[in-house]
Amino acid sequence: MLSDYWVGSFFDEMMVDSNEPRRHYEKFNNILQRFTIEDLREKHETAQLSFLRQGITFTVYHDEGGTERTMPFDFIPIVLTRNEWSKIEKGITQRVKALNLFLEDVYNEQKILKDGVIPRELVETNPYFYDEQAKGLDIPHINHIFLGGIDLIRDQDGVYRVLEDNLRNPSGMSYVFQNRFVMRKVFPEFFFEHSIKTLEHQMSYLHESLVSHKPRNADPAKEPVAVLLTPGMFNSAYYDHVFLAQQMGIELVEGRDLLVKGNVVYMKTARGLQRVDIIYRRIDDDYLDPEEFNPDSELGVPGLMRAYRKGNVAILNGVGNGVADDKAMYAYVPDMIRYYLGEEPLIPNVDTYFLRDPEVRKDVLSRLEELVVKNVGASGGYDMLIGPHATEEELKIFREKILETPEQYIAQPTIQLSRAPAFQKERFYPCHVDLRVYVMSGAETHVLPGGLSRVALKEGSLVVNSSQGGGGKDTWVLQKGELEDA
Repeated sequence: MLSDYWVGSFFDEMMVDSNEPRRHYEKFNNILQRFTIEDLREKHETAQLSFLRQGITFTVYHDEGGTERTMPFDFIPIVLTRNEWSKIEKGITQRVKALNLFLEDVYNEQKILKDGVIPRELVETNPYFYDEQAKGLDIPHINHIFLGGIDLIRDQDGVYRVLEDNLRNPSGMSYVFQNRFVMRKVFPEFFFEHSIKTLEHQMSYLHESLVSHKPRNADPAKEPVAVLLTPGMFNSAYYDHVFLAQQMGIELVEGRDLLVKGNVVYMKTARGLQRVDIIYRRIDDDYLDPEEFNPDSELGVPGLMRAYRKGNVAILNGVGNGVADDKAMYAYVPDMIRYYLGEEPLIPNVDTYFLRDPEVRKDVLSRLEELVVKNVGASGGYDMLIGPHATEEELKIFREKILETPEQYIAQPTIQLSRAPAFQKERFYPCHVDLRVYVMSGAETHVLPGGLSRVALKEGSLVVNSSQGGGGKDTWVLQKGELEDA
């Protein structure tokens, strides 16, 4: 099946070379050889139809408007050994713990700024730093990060590195479950001979983390009432919102379904008003409460922040989390780990260059064609330059952008992202992949086993975001009893 597959100089998740799979992929490869190309084509089409029939879509925005698409799916999973996963789990837990301590500190005593570990201006000029609104809030469990999504890559040596932190509204968790569902339905043969960590109880952990954020003035004799606040069906991640609300058994609401009365949040129901204790919001800070953020917002709830300060409602993820997952702040997360935890980072960052520094900026501009440049406030693969793949016109545009607002951009080396086989258009070819790992925090912290493997299905592309043509793969973590090492 993979006789013509080319590994090249990249680290390949599955293959050592075209004829030799890695040890923990041997069983998978042996089963794969039993299929014909015709079998795989039919199964591939069945998988894509399954996504379509279930309405598993996302929206891609462009100049002409929005286009709704099904998530492209590739059946070759990313398989992690138990030992590999154990290292990832510990590293991600460490990172999120430090980031949470930073958020609590920066909105209160600001010790890390006073000690000069992080430049004060980097925080105070950050557009996601809501000092006035978020300062001094009494947050259940002192936990700002109910759900975090940390993006990992592997470099050419197979070493995991953190590419990005997502602490505001990380999306895509629903695809983890749907990828597994479709994989089991269409390719049951692979599951007969593998022992894989289950996703079966993960939504219970998410719900437990959610309801543990009971605000201080909630009725102690009652179970807290939680809702998921969505911008509505035209949001690109709306399927994600619907899925999570259904699986956790909570109401999916829009801003117009809630009101604040006497500094208490209520949900409008057919039986009258019902008090709401916890809001898992999937709208950005700026639209949350028109009284304190964007006055033109029709997505939020007037008076919501007043109810929050009075201890009558909890808002998850925390207000102002964006100051910690900004791409400029990313470079300082290893320093946060050392400062707050007294530990060395278990998973390293990708080297990052700040373009506000004149000398660094001069060096980056002299070799722009070698580097990746990112807008510190953008996400989803937008406003990003991949130097080795850029045209002269694109390089020129980014030179002008950097010179105009250097503080808005960072640069990183072009890492040889690991690759894995993909089966598309009746053939196998290597595609770059990354892994988004989800962390649920409340009374306890729990890491979802595996996470969302994203794949750049366009040959040669380094961009895995679904909004830029990327797709998804199932992610397997082998159980005890399977191979311990890769």
